[in-house]
Amino acid sequence: MWHDLRRAWIVTRREVRDQFRDWRIMVPIGMLTLFFPGLMNFTAKQVVDYVQRYDAPLIGDRLIPFLLMVVGFFPISISLVIALESFVGEKERRSIEPLLSSPLTDLQLYLGKLLAVIIPPVAASYLGIAVYLVGVYRQVGWVPNAELFIQVVVLTTVQALVMVSGAVVISVQATSARAANLLASFIIVPMAMLLIGESMVMFWARYNVLWWAIVGQILIAGLLIRTGIAYFNREELLGREFDTLNLRWNGLIFWRAFRGGAQSLGEWYRHVWTRTLPELRTPILAVVLVLLAGAWIGVQQAEVFVLPPQALDWSQLENGFIGGAGWPDAIRFFSVHGVGVVLFHNLRAMTLATVLGLFTFGVMGLLALMLPFTLIGYFTATVARAGISPATFLLAFVLPHGVFEIPAIIITGAALFQVGATLTAPARGRTISEALVESLANWLKVLLAVAMPLFLLAAILEIYLTPWVAMQLFRG
Repeated sequence: MWHDLRRAWIVTRREVRDQFRDWRIMVPIGMLTLFFPGLMNFTAKQVVDYVQRYDAPLIGDRLIPFLLMVVGFFPISISLVIALESFVGEKERRSIEPLLSSPLTDLQLYLGKLLAVIIPPVAASYLGIAVYLVGVYRQVGWVPNAELFIQVVVLTTVQALVMVSGAVVISVQATSARAANLLASFIIVPMAMLLIGESMVMFWARYNVLWWAIVGQILIAGLLIRTGIAYFNREELLGREFDTLNLRWNGLIFWRAFRGGAQSLGEWYRHVWTRTLPELRTPILAVVLVLLAGAWIGVQQAEVFVLPPQALDWSQLENGFIGGAGWPDAIRFFSVHGVGVVLFHNLRAMTLATVLGLFTFGVMGLLALMLPFTLIGYFTATVARAGISPATFLLAFVLPHGVFEIPAIIITGAALFQVGATLTAPARGRTISEALVESLANWLKVLLAVAMPLFLLAAILEIYLTPWVAMQLFRG
């Protein structure tokens, strides 16, 4: 590994030297490094002066750390442009052939380009943070505590790594700079949403949550780097001349993977149980561990967010079971309408988890699946504090329908996890789009053949059996 890094450093030095010679790169970095922190210092000073007039210093105290994060983020935004140009830009300028003909391996070339793209923007970001801190200290006397400073620096680094690794994957797969720039929206939009979420955390001063954001982005960056290494091939990079959207070909690949060679519906159903599901053994174990972790987090949060005792009034819950009042989507228990509402809710949640997982290698999808188990852990710990047996609570509200719903969630999550794992493993003789289409076909097979019947049975039991069991156990 160290040998690969030493040889990759040859490419890194070449790329960084060329970047410092290009004024189109250095001028924006210089402006974002020197001018923007000064503008944020002026903004911080004006806000602090304004809120002091109305005796509201809390607003200024929350705004200054937020501006520190923004100052660190803006210089690394230029890394996206550099990364998109890293491979496809040189291919269009016909300057990449000498590099690809060198004795360096594919891994060394990829790592060299990755390091070259990330070093200048991150260094500029660190400089911008230093300029901002010096200016804000001289103007308002504010100094961040050690933990907040470390969080902002690490967060800036991992955000740059996520953006760069994702953009390099796009640059490797695209055949033109125009196509790469269009695909960049798959990086810009999620990063913008992430920045909004982090800003909310900063304004609420829940700085410990930033560590979770850092860990999540490290995982995603590692998966993106793994994907780039798995699918980088210098022969294919030179051989691809243009992109084609062949829906018919992709449809045939999807149908072939979905059918799995079966000649009848019964044979197809047997193949799902005897071939597809056994391939999900390892993902199923991983999903079970993730969901258990979600339940444990819910138990811990019950100590932080204590539910008022009046919220556990059984008479109100019993009236809700009978009349349907107070439940989401006006659920009518003991009715076909309620079954449809619950089934639609579960399928909508699975669809949302799938969409989130496609952009994050399954990470965000698994986090979405964790939420119900986090709530289960939270309410189990809450009722235990109120003197109710956790076993009784689980038997009344979870297990009657959970015997079908929990396996359905686990199996669907495992198929989604497999989709993300497919993108990070080299697909011999297949492109990344073909591997994605085949993995989505397997996901749909599992959803239709296994998860859908389980969700339907769970919805029926949740509407007809769970309320009856709960009323029988809690009326006394």
